[in-house]
Amino acid sequence: SPVLGGKVRAVDAGAAEKMPGVRKVLVTSSGVVVVADHFWQALKARNALAITWDSGANAQLDNTAIRAMLLKTAAAGAGLSARNDGNAESALKSSKQSLSAAYYLPLLAHATMEPMNCTADVRADGCDLYVGTQVQQIAQTTAATAAGLAPEKVRVFTTLIGGGFGRRLDIDFIPAAVEASKALGAPVKVIWTREDDMTHDTYRPPAYEEVSGGVDAAGRVIAWKLHITSPSITARMFPPVKGVDDSVIEAAVNNLYDVPNLSVSYSRQEIGIDVGYMRSVSHAPNCFVIESFMDELAAAAGKNPYDFRLAQLGKKPRQRRVLQLAAERAGWGNAAAGRHQGIALLEGYTTHLAQVAEISIEGGELKVHKITCVVDCGQMVNPRIVESQIESGIVFGLTAALWGEVTLKGGRVQQTNFNNYRLLRNNELPQLDVHLVDSDETPGGIGEAAVPLVAPAICNAIFTATGIRLRELPIGRQKLHKA
Repeated sequence: SPVLGGKVRAVDAGAAEKMPGVRKVLVTSSGVVVVADHFWQALKARNALAITWDSGANAQLDNTAIRAMLLKTAAAGAGLSARNDGNAESALKSSKQSLSAAYYLPLLAHATMEPMNCTADVRADGCDLYVGTQVQQIAQTTAATAAGLAPEKVRVFTTLIGGGFGRRLDIDFIPAAVEASKALGAPVKVIWTREDDMTHDTYRPPAYEEVSGGVDAAGRVIAWKLHITSPSITARMFPPVKGVDDSVIEAAVNNLYDVPNLSVSYSRQEIGIDVGYMRSVSHAPNCFVIESFMDELAAAAGKNPYDFRLAQLGKKPRQRRVLQLAAERAGWGNAAAGRHQGIALLEGYTTHLAQVAEISIEGGELKVHKITCVVDCGQMVNPRIVESQIESGIVFGLTAALWGEVTLKGGRVQQTNFNNYRLLRNNELPQLDVHLVDSDETPGGIGEAAVPLVAPAICNAIFTATGIRLRELPIGRQKLHKA
């Protein structure tokens, strides 16, 4: 359905069924499938279909409505407590200086290089599934249900994934292949077009985050209060979720700074469409908020953002080390004329990272010149693979920070391909300086850890350059002329 969540009401396949190579047109649980000898024949026949859709509940859904839902729920109360140390409310009132801000993060698409596809061969005695998936067991049970077979009768052959980033944790594209193969009594490969893929993703959830902080006379953060309002991915994928959804509060609940009075709370608000796990999940939105707001507190206290962070890390020697190394390697405070720096820190997936972004702005146009990233992920078997993952994560984070945004109008996703869902291009790649810390500590995760720091590091540099504080993404639609 062109409208997310819509269903088929009626299909006129007369013209399509007469076209060369077409074997069958059938309604499946997720829409309509055209089976032909070749993909191009199937695509041409698909375009000849006359389908009447029931648009369902999302016929009027757009980004304004989604934002309104989140803000209304956020205003209704503090929600569920995820962490409550000391008394943040009281400490805020007694702080020498206090500050509050609200941040908003948009829907994002995974934009995998290979669109969703699956080959199924359903027979009376079993089903073979050839699919790029991150969840073989779930793929197996999903195919078994669609085929009417016991799970042990389904064999899953995992192909190269073609880009996952969390998108292939979902199995929404698998049943159609199984249903089509069963109906034809032959192997069938279902292929989504890029447009299908972009407009029917399980998008990264939007988030509205309200944060307050208090600083004492010595420049120490003594109070921190963060309230996150967002849909729950886990509630759909692994129900039932009781209490706080861990996939929403990552990085926020494990705040790495020495804050004696700290409160983190969560309000769940669904938005009518499926949301999914995306590379770094909620580490990215939460790191953007935390590290951007740390810069806000530093500015309010009249402190250098690097020194301000360092002063809050007395109990975190590994974090202090990566922060110091990143500042040293980036030449913190000594950027060339016309260039400006921003810094960000993260403890995620039991890995410790710091990033420094170096940018310039000319005529309102942003250019990212260099990103320095220092990583302490414990013991490493193959450092070059770790470097590759860090570089990849930075590129992924750049795309999301600079342009990533999914917009809906009448329940229809407006971004359809890479022409209107921008990805970072080769000529836009900044210089990357990745430094890995030698460590005997327990190995940490690395595939997602570099993504979250990119946006706050760049936005903090933008503030240094312009005096403009960005509390929403993507950066690409913001005006960057000096305030």
